[in-house]
Amino acid sequence: MAIPSETIEQIAAANDIVEVIGSYFPLRRAGANFKALCPFHQEKTPSFLVSPSRQTFHCFGCGAGGSVFRFVMDYEHVDFPSAVRKLAARVGITVVEKRGAVDEDRQHEARRTLLKLHAEAAEWFHENLIKREVGEPARKYLKQRGITAEIAKRWQLGYAPDEWEAFGSWARERGYDVRGLIASGLVKTKDENDSPHPQTSNLKSQKSYDRFRGRIIFPICNDVGEVIAFSGRLLKDEEGAAKYLNSPETPLFRKASVLFGLDKSKRALIETNCAIVCEGQLDLISLFEAGITNVVAPQGTAFTENQARILKRYVDEVVLCFDSDAAGTKAAERSLEALLQNDLIVRVAEMPAGEDPDSLVRREGKEEFEKRIGAARDFFDYWIDHEIAAVDLHSLGAKVQVARRLAEIISRVHDPLLRGEAINKASARLAVPAVDFETLLPKQSRWAETPRESPPAEASSPGPRHEIAMLCLLALRDEAARNFLQVQNWREVLEQVPDAEILIRILESDLHPDDAASLNAFMATLAAAEERLVSSWLLQRVPAAAGAMVEEWWLGIRHRVLRRQLDVAKERIKVAKLSTGDIVNLQKQILDLQDQLHELCRPASMDGS
Repeated sequence: MAIPSETIEQIAAANDIVEVIGSYFPLRRAGANFKALCPFHQEKTPSFLVSPSRQTFHCFGCGAGGSVFRFVMDYEHVDFPSAVRKLAARVGITVVEKRGAVDEDRQHEARRTLLKLHAEAAEWFHENLIKREVGEPARKYLKQRGITAEIAKRWQLGYAPDEWEAFGSWARERGYDVRGLIASGLVKTKDENDSPHPQTSNLKSQKSYDRFRGRIIFPICNDVGEVIAFSGRLLKDEEGAAKYLNSPETPLFRKASVLFGLDKSKRALIETNCAIVCEGQLDLISLFEAGITNVVAPQGTAFTENQARILKRYVDEVVLCFDSDAAGTKAAERSLEALLQNDLIVRVAEMPAGEDPDSLVRREGKEEFEKRIGAARDFFDYWIDHEIAAVDLHSLGAKVQVARRLAEIISRVHDPLLRGEAINKASARLAVPAVDFETLLPKQSRWAETPRESPPAEASSPGPRHEIAMLCLLALRDEAARNFLQVQNWREVLEQVPDAEILIRILESDLHPDDAASLNAFMATLAAAEERLVSSWLLQRVPAAAGAMVEEWWLGIRHRVLRRQLDVAKERIKVAKLSTGDIVNLQKQILDLQDQLHELCRPASMDGS
């Protein structure tokens, strides 16, 4: 579904960029503009500029820039439609999207219904915990774990009664059908592999029942804070029952692509450039509430490739804070490959025996826990020690076995510099030459680099040549210059200029140089690299002699295009075996091009006469 351009322009006009960015961090006035330290890279001197007149931002340090939509996209790490809806909600504008194909409409409505159901379910679970008698045992348990009522409210923790159809009955009363409830994963159907509760006598007559029963409920949100799934923890262990139970895969929830807590911690992740990773929801909540806010938790015991790729958008370094037991150690190992494949630096903060981040931060406090994070060891230092701790290195067979295990792990390192460092560490601890240890690495890891994604062309492509850039600036900023270009045969000329695509886009648009909202709406149609260019042009001064200069640059471009066409025609006419008709046509073309080049000596004036 598409958002109409008129709506985008209306939203841009209603959201002052200074107010929007100022709601995230302080801006200081600098003449007609505002300045701040750039939120997208580390710097000591402010180079991040916000223009209230143009309604754009640009960083002269890292090149980030664009419209108010681009800022929200980059700062919040959301896509364009999400940024539009967020800004629309900020000013009370309703976004009515254009209808698409029937299947697209059906999917869109199904998603909206699922999101609404999850939001209402989260509220129902939360009220059970906070307000109802049925939640008293859960309140006592959470209090023992240091979770106050205020913390429970901030994280919208809930409780699912230990009943078979408490939620399902409530949801059906609100108009949700069984099919939709099953699709959400909140209700499930009885099957042969899911035996009923032994204390329930009439379950055979039931067609569906609640997935979460007798559990504390943790809402799982996407990175913009929408509830998309739940995780439920048992209050008391039951034989054959999992301590934690997650929602199944749904159209909203892909377990391998979600990080618990990211919606609350992403700003701290960017600011610290480091993610503290723990295993469970309670661990994360305890750390966050203690003031250690750059935390995330995978939906499971190890990182997936998708989760690591998402994390790389925010940080360069990861500190694993898994439990000290065998399961925690195994989770650290399984997380390694995905993290290293995304060029993340990995360290390990070891927990004392019998402790987890939740118990440790409550017992020791924030400062002591932060010291542990600061002292976290490089993953390979930690792992090498772990592997050789119980090995007799005087035994050649045992030494070879541990060397092979270490080599297999090191082979997962993508970066050649880090891999070389890990090889040196392992060989030194085993007291074997590095060249001998390296022979144990799989050949593919030693001799063939893992193919890497090429950076997007837009990120590395240089800007257009000077005169094209200046014409872009003038077409964006000066009404008379834009009008002059519009009456030229600009499309015919510019389509033959390799780096003029952005100028074509500017001249094709119906933007108005004096209307900041229309500029923002136009910028919303551009790729990120193009938007950065435009934001930099909009902050430049328009040359005083704009009229004369636009005509001069335009004539220069036309001259080069005509000269190139003339040279090509003169070369073609030299080709042997041309027909008489081809030769005559080329001769006419050459004469016409020569006449056009002579005509350039009498340029048109700015009024088109």
